Amino acid sequence: MDNFNLNESYHLIVDKLVSWYKVLITMLPNMLLSIILLIIFYFISKLVRSLVKKGVQSFIHNLALVKLIGTLSFFIIFSIGIFISLSVLKLDKAVTSLLAGAGVVGLALSFAFQDSATNFISGVFMAVRKPFKIDDVIETADEMGIVKHINLRNVIMYSFNGQEVIIPNKDVYQNKVRNYSALAHRRIELNCGVTYDADLEKVIKVGEEAIKSLDFVSKSKETNIFFNEYGGSSINFTLYFWIETNDQPGFLKARNDALIALKKAFDKNDIGIPFPIRTLEFKPNQFNKALKSISIENSSTKENNNNDTK
Repeated sequence: MDNFNLNESYHLIVDKLVSWYKVLITMLPNMLLSIILLIIFYFISKLVRSLVKKGVQSFIHNLALVKLIGTLSFFIIFSIGIFISLSVLKLDKAVTSLLAGAGVVGLALSFAFQDSATNFISGVFMAVRKPFKIDDVIETADEMGIVKHINLRNVIMYSFNGQEVIIPNKDVYQNKVRNYSALAHRRIELNCGVTYDADLEKVIKVGEEAIKSLDFVSKSKETNIFFNEYGGSSINFTLYFWIETNDQPGFLKARNDALIALKKAFDKNDIGIPFPIRTLEFKPNQFNKALKSISIENSSTKENNNNDTK
């Protein structure tokens, strides 16, 4: 009985190996064809990657993005070659399973790395649009500074307080960006006020001439003073002028010098910049009542003090 089982097992194994051998011989041409297809698609993928990188470099100057696009093109073409090779081997079910598995894995990764994916996609869009470049002075996401590094995940800039600020790309892409370096000039606005008895036409003439005389003020653009309101103690105006620089230190220095020049010019021409003043107006009856109440309070206070002394 044992010999019979042993012989039967032996024949089953032999038959299985023979059947596999026959299948191998039958599939051998397809296997060779699939290997050849993989080799061909590998070289095609490399060629496509180099062509894509050369084409993309003409309008995208971000090296990391160029490499990424080239790598993606390589894997897309080579993946197509893998699926075709599996189809040649009549492994269509395996292809379907791979696609389904890739979809499930992609969905899981999209939830797990949602923020990273958002930063990455924002970085791609920013690399294409190029809203700013290295060494530009920008203001975004409540931060202002000089851009030092731009990658596919974040923007690194140095603030004017001497700090390194790292901002995720999604925060930059989803918020407004002020690029102070985009243009070669910048406008400065100064708010000030003069006394009510001042000659307003003289204020305009003196103020504009004082600012125009400064070396850093643009001569190609207008310098203007516009009055805008009657304030509590002054007639307020805004002074507008342009400077031929776009860096922050130059802006601060220009604003400082303009304030000094405007004050000197007003002092020289007897134009006053008033302190805040409040005028209290009482009607006669109300004023008399207020005095009586104050005198009554004083007298009662004195009586209390005398009683305490006794």
